[in-house]
Amino acid sequence: MRTLVTGGAGFLGSHLVERLRERGIDPAVPRRAEYDLTDPHATEQLFAEARPELVFHLAAEVGGIGANRANPGRYWYANLLMGANVLEASRAAGAKKLVLVGTVCAYPKDTPVPFREDDLWAGFPEETNAPYGVAKRALLTGARAYREQYGLDSIYLLPVNLYGPRDNFDLETSHVIPALVRKMAEASARGDASVTLWGDGSPTREFLYVEDCTEGLLLAADRYDGAEPVNLGTGEEVSIRDLAGLVAELTGFEGELVWDTSRPGGQPRRRLDVTRAAELFGFRARTPLREGLEHTVRWYVGRHAELRQPAAG
Repeated sequence: MRTLVTGGAGFLGSHLVERLRERGIDPAVPRRAEYDLTDPHATEQLFAEARPELVFHLAAEVGGIGANRANPGRYWYANLLMGANVLEASRAAGAKKLVLVGTVCAYPKDTPVPFREDDLWAGFPEETNAPYGVAKRALLTGARAYREQYGLDSIYLLPVNLYGPRDNFDLETSHVIPALVRKMAEASARGDASVTLWGDGSPTREFLYVEDCTEGLLLAADRYDGAEPVNLGTGEEVSIRDLAGLVAELTGFEGELVWDTSRPGGQPRRRLDVTRAAELFGFRARTPLREGLEHTVRWYVGRHAELRQPAAG
């Protein structure tokens, strides 16, 4: 089956492309420099050349709390247009299936825990990432509309916070786990006495290892054809404070963790109900958080020789 993976050169996309190639599928992986998916004409050209039967739409402009606060307009605009253009191009090209990847940020701020897919429209998302979340949520409406009018088999998945090797470790735009890993690995190598972190550490998050998410995407593509959104996660949450302590242990950082309460901590709690994914296409996450973090730290430190040296003095 001819396959297209938007965002295939990115974090999640690169892992998915590897798995597809293991299956004997060499997907088309567009580069932004060649195909700007916010441009309908460029998107149309991409689909005309790739002629995909199966499309995974992973391309997104995204980041942590700081990046979302700095780029609310861009994140709303880019993610909304990319999704709309991919939907329309998939229809026009006659794609047999479209897998849309949403975000846990689409859920309302005060969603009861665990987050159930039926609660997705019960309120407005948490303010720090609302423009991004609203743009991604809109794609679910588009997917349902295109299914109803055009018969496009488009499914919508909601992964929780991802992490793992090849993540974005840029402190200006990264999510919490890569930011913690980088800060503490560097602080450990320098022998710093403390590391300052955002918030008070009380919010909880759920994290899904990237290879588990990839498995979920493939299972859904193979086995699921429904209109209802489906969560992808572990169903387990951890406080940011406990997470920071675990990352400190794994990176060898022995200094003090200082919490800057003038900085936002984001949504108070996040934990998904993962029942639907298990029932509809047999997905269950396999990687415990500690194991996934060990892989992530090992990957990051292994690519930075200065972090493998003992601190001076």
